[in-house]
Amino acid sequence: MKILFTCGGTAGHINPAVALARLFQERHPSCQILFVGADGGMETRLIPKEGYEIRTVTISSFYRSFSPNAIKHNLKTLTNLTRSQKQAKAILDDFRPDLVVGTGGYASFPLVKTAAARKIPTAVHESNAVPGLTTKTLSKVADLVMVGFEESRFCYQHPERVTVTGTPVRGDFFRYTRSEARAALGLEDNRPLVVSIWGSLGAEVMNRHMEAFFSLEKDSSVPFRHIHGAGRNFKALTQALGDLPDGLEIREYIYDMPTVMAAADLVLCRAGASTIAELTALAKPCILVPSPNVTGDHQTKNAQVLSQAGGAVLLPEKDCSGQILFDQVNRLLKDDGAREKMRASLQSLGTPDANERIYTALLGLIR
Repeated sequence: MKILFTCGGTAGHINPAVALARLFQERHPSCQILFVGADGGMETRLIPKEGYEIRTVTISSFYRSFSPNAIKHNLKTLTNLTRSQKQAKAILDDFRPDLVVGTGGYASFPLVKTAAARKIPTAVHESNAVPGLTTKTLSKVADLVMVGFEESRFCYQHPERVTVTGTPVRGDFFRYTRSEARAALGLEDNRPLVVSIWGSLGAEVMNRHMEAFFSLEKDSSVPFRHIHGAGRNFKALTQALGDLPDGLEIREYIYDMPTVMAAADLVLCRAGASTIAELTALAKPCILVPSPNVTGDHQTKNAQVLSQAGGAVLLPEKDCSGQILFDQVNRLLKDDGAREKMRASLQSLGTPDANERIYTALLGLIR
C-alpha cells in the first residue's frame, strides 16, 4: 500500500496528515508514505523531523487584489501552477500511490487534481471551520471530502457529499489523564495549571501582553501554576522579567505539548486548526485570541465555533491586554461551574475518534 499526503503552509495542515500517516503505518507496517509540500514551506522542515520523506512542487498563493504588486504576484503564480502540474505528474509517475490525500495548503492542488484526473483515489480534509480556496476547489474533483465541524459542511457547493469526521489529533495527546500528566510534570500541589502558547515561533504582540501578565503574577500571590511557550521571544522576555515567581515556568518551546495540554486546567492560545482540534478532543477550557494576520481571518471563524457553543472565551487581539487576560484567567479559575460547562460544550464539539473515522473512510477508498 502506497499513500501520498500533500499539505503545507501551516501546522494546521501538516499535523493532521502526520497523525494519519502514523496510524496507517501502525496498522500496516509495510505501508509506504510520501509527503509532498511546497518549495520552502515549513513542511520541508517539519516533515523530515517526523521521519518521513518529502518532495516539493513550485507553487504559490493568489492575492485577492488588483494592485500592481498583486497582479505581478498572480502572474508568477500562474506560471508556477503550470510548472507544479508537471512536477506533480513526475512525482505520481515515480511513486505510483494507491491513494492521494490533501490536508490543505497550496501544494495540495496540483497533486490531488492530477491524481483525480488519473482516476487515482483522492481525498481532501479541511481542518478550519471555513475552507480555503484550495480545498474548496478540490472538493469538486476529489472522491471524498472531509471536514472538522458540522458547521463546515454548508460551506461547500454540495454539502450532501461532505463527511464530518473531525480533525486528526496525534495519539500522544490521549496518553495521560490530567492527574497522570501532572505527575509526569512533577506538579505535586493542587494549584490549577494555566498554559499559554501563541504559536511555535511565538507572537511578538501577544508576548508583550504576557510580559504585563507575568508582572501581575509577580506582584500578587496567584493561586495557579503557569507554563508559557515564548518561541523566538524567549530570551528578551526572560531578560525583561528577571527572577520568576514560584509556579511560573517560561519555555522557549513546549516540546512535551501533549503532556502539558493533558495537565492543563485552562489554555490561552491562538485558534489555528490543529489547536482547535486538540482543545476539543481533550475538552480543555480556553481563552482564544485569534491571529488577525491569516488568510480569510479563518482563526476568528474557528474560534467562533467554540465560543458560540460555550466552550471558549473569544478575545480579539485588538481588545487584548495583559490586565484583561489576567482578569479573565482569575475569573475562570474561581468559577469551577463555568469551566465545567465549557468542558461539556467542548466534548459535544470534539471527535476523539476522528483518526479512526478518517482511517476507515480512506481505507474504503483504497479497497
